[in-house]
Amino acid sequence: MGFFEQIMSLEPHYQWLIIALIMGIAEIIVPGVFLIWLAAAAAITGFVAMFIDITVAGQFTLFGVLALASVFFGRRWYLSNKVESSDPLLNDRRARLVGTNVVAVTPINATSGRVKVGDSEWPARGPALNKGETARVVDVASGVLVLEEIAD
Repeated sequence: MGFFEQIMSLEPHYQWLIIALIMGIAEIIVPGVFLIWLAAAAAITGFVAMFIDITVAGQFTLFGVLALASVFFGRRWYLSNKVESSDPLLNDRRARLVGTNVVAVTPINATSGRVKVGDSEWPARGPALNKGETARVVDVASGVLVLEEIAD
């Protein structure tokens, strides 16, 4: 008898608890915070099925209701309890570039030009700058860096 057949031969409440365990492990491995709420719904369904004689259809209905409720309340909890980050601009490339000093790769004018940011080149516009001159990023508009001259 294979592993899957062994799982299917168990009492339904054990199957729900195993599903909850698998979803809990998947929550740790997969990024995001969603499976934990389904794992909680599966665990509660398993405990209810352990103590109350409930049909398979009733178990699936209970799981569905609990899954919807847990996801709803979990989402509300996360929205009201923001997790503070040590680097709030981590995934905001635009905001991270503002204030950065860049070097013109091509001449810059009010409509075109290119600058070097780190190890990449970006389109830019701003005051008239020659190749090799330094400027500061003040904004990013539609993927184009808006520059200002650096006062000496």
